[in-house]
Amino acid sequence: MMDKQAMRRLAQGRQAARRLALQALYQWQLTGDDPKDIFVQFREERPLRGADQDYFRELLLGAVAQQAQLDEAIEPFLSRPLDQVDPVEAAILRLAAYELVNRLDVPYRVIINEAVNLAKAFGAEQGHRFVNGVLDKMVRRLREAEIAAATR
Repeated sequence: MMDKQAMRRLAQGRQAARRLALQALYQWQLTGDDPKDIFVQFREERPLRGADQDYFRELLLGAVAQQAQLDEAIEPFLSRPLDQVDPVEAAILRLAAYELVNRLDVPYRVIINEAVNLAKAFGAEQGHRFVNGVLDKMVRRLREAEIAAATR
């Protein structure tokens, strides 16, 4: 069992990793560069300041590798095609969808909260509301068991 300080460091490292992964995924969406090259570029050119590098790598490479499946999971909850969504918000949704699908060890509330915070920091003026609304609907389908357990 981790002590509180270790848990705090883990959370901060993952938070920093999500921020980097968002920026890297955004770059990938715009350039189409190989995500492995983007990862190396980030590692070499940017200070990773406490970021969990393994988590950053997993989020970036996983979201790119599973893009088609993640997009399919996201699109039913959009009022327009994903390619018409602001690129920052699309990247945030893909990252959050990746975590919702693949990281069952991370509570859905943490994933949504982190995504909303990223949207507040990097997205359009009301982008955080859009991201929150989409993820709130997605989580009902992707994390039914977790929601049921939380409401008991």
